[in-house]
Amino acid sequence: MSEASRPQTVSSGQTLAQKLLARASGSDFVAPGDIVVVQVDLAMAHDSSGPRRWKPHLEALGASLWDPSRVVIVSDHYVPAVDAESAAILKLTRDFAQEQKIGHFFDMEGICHAILPQKGLLRPGIFVAGGDSHTPHAGAFGCYAAGFGATDMLGIVVTGQTWTIVPETIRVELTGSFKRYVSAKDVMLFLCRELGMDNAFKAIEYGGPGVAAMSMEERMVLSNMAAELGGEVGLIAADEVTLAHISAHGGKVSAVDLAWQPDPDAAYERIVTINLSELEPQIAVPHSPANSFPIGHATGAPIDQAYIGACVGAKLEDLHMAAQILKGQRVAQGVRLLVAPASSQVTADAAADGTLSVLLAAGATLLPSGCGACAGMGAGLLAAGETCISTTNRNFKGRMGHSEAFVYLGSPYTVAASAIAGCISNPRVHAADLAGLA
Repeated sequence: MSEASRPQTVSSGQTLAQKLLARASGSDFVAPGDIVVVQVDLAMAHDSSGPRRWKPHLEALGASLWDPSRVVIVSDHYVPAVDAESAAILKLTRDFAQEQKIGHFFDMEGICHAILPQKGLLRPGIFVAGGDSHTPHAGAFGCYAAGFGATDMLGIVVTGQTWTIVPETIRVELTGSFKRYVSAKDVMLFLCRELGMDNAFKAIEYGGPGVAAMSMEERMVLSNMAAELGGEVGLIAADEVTLAHISAHGGKVSAVDLAWQPDPDAAYERIVTINLSELEPQIAVPHSPANSFPIGHATGAPIDQAYIGACVGAKLEDLHMAAQILKGQRVAQGVRLLVAPASSQVTADAAADGTLSVLLAAGATLLPSGCGACAGMGAGLLAAGETCISTTNRNFKGRMGHSEAFVYLGSPYTVAASAIAGCISNPRVHAADLAGLA
């Protein structure tokens, strides 16, 4: 990795974040540090962050939603209900969506961040406000997508507006191409170590030939985990791959959507370059994504559970990665391999193309789609002293169960290889079909 120092001369060129916020605020030009009031194009919340937080305040204020057709609500945290309390929260969510005539309500269909692109609701240029810290996931589609707390989201769904500070931008330039069994998750674990997690009020802009060669599902990993870097947003400029994905999922696109590009002379706080050809599988050890190392640092550490789940780690392509390693193999005795697809559509697609059969034949247990153990809810939680390797984005103490449990983070390739070995394992050297390829 190499870095270019911060430009010393003033540039009139704009980063992608500047252009998107200029559009949202009705301005010709905005500069880092400016405070702007923006119009929100899409407001998203889930069963934990949305109706149960908003309803009492709306009633107390006698207020209503500014535009129900622009509000998206997804039930994904408390699904399926495991006790009376979660059932009540889900009922409140369903009743609210019906009473308020919410334009887009998706009940038990998957994780909110997977649902937005799956339903074709994203488009380059728009401003997305989400009641979840991983809302930057949507930035892979060339839109400004940021997470807001419940109080801010209440104001947003009532007024259709919010304010923000125009961020400085860190440019991450990806060159080269992945070696076998290395993925976007490894890029982000590397960046968590190199950039740290304290990049508050920064935009992370990804580009370069390495990004251009990635699928949309892999690009979503980059944008999603900008949150782990502490960033406000994770942005990728639109290209034909972007528009093809949107169109294939029922969204409307046009050639003008390709105009959302950073200027060649944009001024960045810094530029970080990563040669993908030199990147090895990475592993984050407990209890932070920033505690990441090349996988050899932790190889051989025993595990009790392997978890393939979350918005960042259980898309269809993620399940394909795991199946490449697991085909013809069996999970080690004493290890639980849990698979929670990111959406019901992913489950259906994985069943249709045979991926699910491969995972189940290897000994995986299929869980419902939802945030589940990633958010410390539902099935798959850990007891004190247990160790898990997971495709999720966070491994903070207590995140997936008991505060005395231990969670490692890795790619789907790494999690699958570790499930077979019964310990942290390099996917490039463990799986039988990789002999001689490491």
